Amino acid sequence: MSNSSVPEQTVNPSSASTPITTEPKPSYVKLAMRNMVRKRATSLQHFILTTVGLLAVLVGLAYLTR
Repeated sequence: MSNSSVPEQTVNPSSASTPITTEPKPSYVKLAMRNMVRKRATSLQHFILTTVGLLAVLVGLAYLTR
């Protein structure tokens, strides 16, 4: 005798074939460092521009507050 009130379970084919990875996602810092290594020239250019800009702000503030 079969019980017709119990619903049949369907298997989702996409969930059955997806592998389960135990590795955690790479951290933001690790991804940023990897990107900096790949795009070395751009990273150096941005670092130099940031340094020059920060120095300009500090020198400007020192001049204004002397």
